[in-house]
Amino acid sequence: MEVLEGLFYSKEHEWVKLEGKKAVIGITDYAQHSLVDITFVELPAEGAILKQFDKLAVVESVKAVSDVYCLLSGKVKEVNSALSDKPELVNKSPYQDGWIAVVEAENPDEVSNLMDSSTYKKYLETLSE
Repeated sequence: MEVLEGLFYSKEHEWVKLEGKKAVIGITDYAQHSLVDITFVELPAEGAILKQFDKLAVVESVKAVSDVYCLLSGKVKEVNSALSDKPELVNKSPYQDGWIAVVEAENPDEVSNLMDSSTYKKYLETLSE
């Protein structure tokens, strides 16, 4: 499973890339692999104000329906509308083309509640034991 350096991760297998107050959120390679073929992504509404760990989106696959959580409190500034027509982008490119939303983080320090890449890799190892 691919785990990128410089991102923060949750135990529910979401990632966030934080650049100042801009937080790009998606699901991890582990999550997309577990879900198998993603068939639909229910995107959040632009302008929605969410708290950390509130439900951000829903990802549906041939195997399951899974909630995606907002990793940082803030306002949804942009959604990846390409996923409406091509939800499989999450499978093909979870960290680049398959991102779900951009949130304007109101408290970037909330990343302290998340895992860095090395901690997330160790967490994934515990799941395969």
